[in-house]
Amino acid sequence: MIPPRRIGSPRPFLAGLAGAGAILCAFVLGGCASVGMNPIEDDELRAVASPTNIASLSDVVRRNPHDPQAYNMRGSVYGRAGRYPEALADFDRAIQIDAKYAQAYANRALVQRELKRPDLALADFNRAIQLDPNYSAAYVGRGLIYRSQGQPQQALGDFNKAIQLKPDNAQAYHNRGLIYQAQGLHKFAIDEFTTAIGLAVNAAEPFQARGTSYLALNDFKSAAEDFDEATERDPRSVEIWTSRGLAYERMGDKEKAAGSFARALNINQAHQPAQAGFQRVGGKYGASYSLN
Repeated sequence: MIPPRRIGSPRPFLAGLAGAGAILCAFVLGGCASVGMNPIEDDELRAVASPTNIASLSDVVRRNPHDPQAYNMRGSVYGRAGRYPEALADFDRAIQIDAKYAQAYANRALVQRELKRPDLALADFNRAIQLDPNYSAAYVGRGLIYRSQGQPQQALGDFNKAIQLKPDNAQAYHNRGLIYQAQGLHKFAIDEFTTAIGLAVNAAEPFQARGTSYLALNDFKSAAEDFDEATERDPRSVEIWTSRGLAYERMGDKEKAAGSFARALNINQAHQPAQAGFQRVGGKYGASYSLN
């Protein structure tokens, strides 16, 4: 079975959570999730992290050198752009100015997580939660660290708390579903993913994850429908196209299966699950296949 791409895609700082002028940004990296569900698009990334925008934020910092929110805002944009040393410097400065600035700790934690420093990330999330026990997004961030470290019960506790504090937190439902899915509790997982979809209808990841659970329950038609929806939202995901191919293969529709596997291989020719699936359904290189 093709594992779901977790909310977390390869792109950093997928979404911002504004709070008193501060932004909490989140990643969608393997094993992680974002506050918003969708990866930031190239055009949006260029706009957010454009030299003009950064210059404007730098001007705000120059005019307000003792305002931690100004550093936090610029650090968040640096984070979106993958400029992690500069992001860390700004979050460090914000915390130096205001040692009780919860958003800056949470943002710094996200950078540390992206830099593969989970212990430092965990310490910062703990500090953010200590400073603001009602900070739903910080519980999600800490839960992601716990889940990546193989501590599902601790992660589940944090996702439960995040939902208690913010019942419309799609990311928390999605990640809670991933825990149930990993435990083989697919019906519970499907309920969680369905809730996440209702809260973030434009996100590909919960459709992909729910489709994966439908596959596990041998409900291939529902799985294929979910992967169809996921490819509409993220047509560049090799994992989603491969999963779609698997669903149609199991339905006996070799045409759509071959087309899906071929689409995955067009994105990444070295993707072994897509290669194997294409061979299984008798796909021929250079041939054309219908996706619809």
